[in-house]
Amino acid sequence: MNTIRLYNEDSFIKEFKAAVLSCEPVEHDGIQEIKYKIVLDQTAFFPEGGGQAADTGWILLETEGKNVDDTTRMEEEKDATSNFIRINVLDVQEERDAVVHYTNAPIEAGTRVQGLLNWKERFSKMQHHSGEHIVSGLVNKHFGFNNVGFHLGSQVVTLDFDGIMTKEQLRQVEYEANEAVAANLPIIVTYPTKEELLSIAYRSKIEIEGQVRLVEVPGYDTCACCAPHMHTTGQIGMIKLINMHNYKGGVRVYMLCGFAALADYNEKEHSVRTIAQSMSANESQVVDAVERLKNEIFQQKGKLMALTNELLNYKVAAIPTGIERAVLIEEGLEGNQPRELMNKLLDKEAGTAIVFAGNDDSGYRFVIGSRSQDVRPFAKEMNRVLNGRGGGKPEMVQGSAACKRAEIEAYFN
Repeated sequence: MNTIRLYNEDSFIKEFKAAVLSCEPVEHDGIQEIKYKIVLDQTAFFPEGGGQAADTGWILLETEGKNVDDTTRMEEEKDATSNFIRINVLDVQEERDAVVHYTNAPIEAGTRVQGLLNWKERFSKMQHHSGEHIVSGLVNKHFGFNNVGFHLGSQVVTLDFDGIMTKEQLRQVEYEANEAVAANLPIIVTYPTKEELLSIAYRSKIEIEGQVRLVEVPGYDTCACCAPHMHTTGQIGMIKLINMHNYKGGVRVYMLCGFAALADYNEKEHSVRTIAQSMSANESQVVDAVERLKNEIFQQKGKLMALTNELLNYKVAAIPTGIERAVLIEEGLEGNQPRELMNKLLDKEAGTAIVFAGNDDSGYRFVIGSRSQDVRPFAKEMNRVLNGRGGGKPEMVQGSAACKRAEIEAYFN
């Protein structure tokens, strides 16, 4: 069965009429709601391919017909403004010459239906895919790197290149990509012959058999691609490269385009404004204000640690020298402080030193040490009673205990 692909004729077709060629029950590995697969004689739904996820939307069916059973009719969402019910199109895949629509309800073969795309979703995908072509073309032009991976997700788009770029180089690519947007260039789709292809320089990730479909952004990129695109670069909107990190010998770039880029900007603008207001600073000075606060916190932490150490020294001094078992339970200890405190107790010739750090809400960390005996048997017995866990060497054991302070005190008294 052949399906006419309307998205190749015009990527801005949002709704269309079609006839059902076949409908079969099916079990879908990924989406539990999918129960049937439907083939139409023509469709504007783009199937998954080229790094782009499948379109979703609805197949509209007149309620007066006898094509849907009463149960389905009750379950499906009825359009409040027409005599149609909506069958959900949850996935679309290409199978040989047919485009298969995976749905949650059946439609009898031969039925005339209307297809309706989730246009907001499709429009965003086209903005990002067209933006990706421009960015990939610029990276290839300036640095000779190839786009070896492309994923158009629901939250962000990733582009994988087989070479390393600096952040400054990425910013230059971003600027030139937005110049292409501002120029409002036509995005041209052609189907050259094999002979014509020999004289055309174009990007392609794979060897293509049969007819090659080229998508061209004049002066920026020509690439073999099966997906629907914008009509002009101006429709892409802002192209924003939001992050980059090293990946498999190259780099992975994170990109947002159009309304998604605007939403990201609005969210970050709100965050900056909120931080600026809380710190009584101008938005343009928020980075400096945060750095000052960070330095102040660091200094105060240093002072607090010094005072804590001074207090702990007093507590250690109050413990008799040469005691068989010295135990301290402290809440504010950080980092290596429990171990340092244990060593101070051992310096006072304690046979065994046990330090607990924490509180009843978060639990307790502990360290047990001795310079004269193997502390592991003692730690094993203590863990049994205090619901603890941990291990170490004969001279020192570290771990944690899920218990209350009162239980610790009762165990050692």
